[in-house]
Amino acid sequence: MATTTAGKSILYVWQGKDRQGRPTQGETLGTSQALVKAQLRKQGILVTSVKRKPKPLFGGKKKIRPADLAIFTRQLATMMKAGVPLVQSFDIVAEGLENAGMRDLVLQIKNEVASGTGFAAAIGKHPRHFDELYCSLVAAGEQAGTLDAMLDRVATYKEKTEALKAKIKKAMTYPIAVLVVAVVVTGILLVKVVPQFADTFSGFGADLPAFTQLVVNLSELVQAWWLIILLGMAAMVFAFGQARRRSRKVAEATDRLLLKVPVVGQIVYQAIVARFARTLSTTFAAGVPLVDALESVAGAAGSIPYARAIHRIRDEVTTGQPLFVSIRGTDMFPTMLLQMVAIGEESGALDDMLDKVASHYEEAVDNMVDGLTALLEPIIMAVLGTLIGGLMIAMYLPIFMMGSVI
Repeated sequence: MATTTAGKSILYVWQGKDRQGRPTQGETLGTSQALVKAQLRKQGILVTSVKRKPKPLFGGKKKIRPADLAIFTRQLATMMKAGVPLVQSFDIVAEGLENAGMRDLVLQIKNEVASGTGFAAAIGKHPRHFDELYCSLVAAGEQAGTLDAMLDRVATYKEKTEALKAKIKKAMTYPIAVLVVAVVVTGILLVKVVPQFADTFSGFGADLPAFTQLVVNLSELVQAWWLIILLGMAAMVFAFGQARRRSRKVAEATDRLLLKVPVVGQIVYQAIVARFARTLSTTFAAGVPLVDALESVAGAAGSIPYARAIHRIRDEVTTGQPLFVSIRGTDMFPTMLLQMVAIGEESGALDDMLDKVASHYEEAVDNMVDGLTALLEPIIMAVLGTLIGGLMIAMYLPIFMMGSVI
């Protein structure tokens, strides 16, 4: 189903009958109704209705996530392994996708492939969703005539990469969520509860304990400036995000700092090593030259200091240095990785050795995340208890002191 460059492609909903006279329907991208009808006639479909697909009344298309790309790749690999032609595979996969944005993307790629564009070239037109690594692996599979096997390998890579990201998010989300809840609860206590006690204390006619006076003063400050405080916190978060996105120095400093955070830094470090081994194993097994593979690995490192180190490794490999020696020269990778790379280079099974390293460190990340969660639970409960309990003690302290005087 070809699309032209004369106008913007629009999604159309059509109904008709196939060559056997059976009712059929579907969705197709095109620049006009006439062009869509012509495309469908070429496929032997007698069109009875073609309408522009209406946009949903509330909300738009969901954002295409990396997990959606992993599902698409796995399903497409399964279809091709079963012997289904590539263009027909796109149709089958698109029908089963829940994300409308992803479905439209698949149909657009299908139209480009059906018009004679190669699969790698078609997805290369969507760099926002398909990175250079994905495109290069698909291109290698097309050139070697093993696209089904390559898609299976890419799907495995995407699935394991997303699983690793999910583990990292799990480690970060829990403490952040509890911290947010603690701030909200403390704010409510300072704004709603403490003032009630302060009004009661004002009739005592005596000086309040220092701790209680501190909390009352803090409550008055929050009541007077709560909006400014909230806006300030939001502005700080936004400014940091923009600075990290736009300034490479800020992003690199943040990455270095994150690696030094106790426990969390170790999780991030092992995740980087796992990602390095997994990406290099996948690209090398796909037949991508080592220098080009290292370029892709640097792009997928997820950490600027390690991306710099991998670029250094690539430059040294280009001059003829063995990979093992180049990695060891960075002094940033664990001994196990070095030994496995050395064995892999000597035995000619580098991709298998790297795959074993990736699996080991992925499992290590999983175990460390579980351990961190178990460690954080009592610590967070203690912090919350101290924070909220301290506020309550500050409020009741004058009452206790008054009772002891009586």
